[in-house]
Amino acid sequence: MRFPFLPFAAWLACCATFGACWADAPAATETEEQTARYQVTYNWQRHGAFNAGYSGANSIQPHAEKMYTFSATAHWGFRPWQDGELYFNPEIAAGVPFSGALVGLGGFTNGEITRAGGSDPKVYKQRLFLRQTWNRGGEQEAVEPDFNQLAGLVSKKRFVLTAGNFSTLDVFDDNAYAKDPRTQFMNWGNWTYAAYDYAADARGFGWGLAGEWYQDDWVLRLGRMTGPTTPNALPTDFALARHYGDQVEIEHAHMLGGQPGKWRVLAWRNRAVLASFNDATQWQLQHSGSYSDPVALVESRKSEKIKYGLGANIEQSLQSGVGYFLRVMKADGRTETHAFTEVDGSLSTGLVFKGGLWGRQEDAVGVAYLQNTLSHDRRRFLAAGGTSYFIGDGQPLIHYKPETIVEAFYSFGLTRGTWLTADYQRIQNPAYNADRGPINVYAARFHAEF
Repeated sequence: MRFPFLPFAAWLACCATFGACWADAPAATETEEQTARYQVTYNWQRHGAFNAGYSGANSIQPHAEKMYTFSATAHWGFRPWQDGELYFNPEIAAGVPFSGALVGLGGFTNGEITRAGGSDPKVYKQRLFLRQTWNRGGEQEAVEPDFNQLAGLVSKKRFVLTAGNFSTLDVFDDNAYAKDPRTQFMNWGNWTYAAYDYAADARGFGWGLAGEWYQDDWVLRLGRMTGPTTPNALPTDFALARHYGDQVEIEHAHMLGGQPGKWRVLAWRNRAVLASFNDATQWQLQHSGSYSDPVALVESRKSEKIKYGLGANIEQSLQSGVGYFLRVMKADGRTETHAFTEVDGSLSTGLVFKGGLWGRQEDAVGVAYLQNTLSHDRRRFLAAGGTSYFIGDGQPLIHYKPETIVEAFYSFGLTRGTWLTADYQRIQNPAYNADRGPINVYAARFHAEF
């Protein structure tokens, strides 16, 4: 079964039928005992031909190309006991990236591509986790029904523990306007910090624990997650006492000019067997030649290293139906990428306009600007002719410039629970190489929830 050969209209008709099957959501004050929710997303993208002074094994090809992803996910959950929640998410996914491999960018254009392993659909366990809440009395607030979230009432003073197989991003780095590549912006740098090398397997999930302490308008989060056995691999390293990804986040909700907003500060620290760029650069210089794979990193990967970073995240309603977001992060940049992408400093900012402003309640428009940068150590490695997993254009990187991206989308509500989105991304200096680009990427996405 190969999805590229299926007419898109057939997917649209099938999923629109699913979207029409929405059950009435319970009132927020009711307590759900179980939930079964589903999503289907098809994302098609195309980039036109662009200028390239040269290309290598880790380059997006300069001729016009197409790519796609497809995913279908079940979100099942129930309460095994009071204030406990158990969730299981099986998923089927397929997809093929540009140039047949995930290469040539720091900010990749489709947030679903990490879960796609080719044109043959694959079923896998996405999540299996327990959430336990300890309410500490006082004022209550409603928890709305959602994916992996049972409706009910909780105390504004509470402790929540999440344990099992989930994504770090399920708990950390939330943002109302830029979080979900299935419904909002598509680029990796718009649904989390691009410089956040959060511990996860190649699909973006791991095993671990996360605790959240809620105190009225404040939240403190702590978590430890598993990473891959080797960088950017699928097998999971369960030696959590030695190899791990730790994160701590502080969040505060506020009112500004009568409009709600939140700010968050997140610090992370990974420990894993990694190569330092200084060691890999020395290896590259001693073994002069052109390599189409990350052999210098592999040969230099001898011992445990520490990676860390610090970021800030802001979401702010400017008026009814208009929201602003900002994420900025700096990582130390001394060691190779552990589990996410090739970025050491990231900034993303933008605006989202809700369709109620023009009489289309289910529509949304978004526009964002992103900038990704590399550390001095990583730039020296690339200038010496080094190649990593995702970038390295086959020659020493001489003309480095920050990778900048502009993304804009319009999400059109078709029926209740179904949306069709048009998206455009313009990428300057792909993979930080001023001798390549710009790249214009056009996308169409269909998404259904039921």
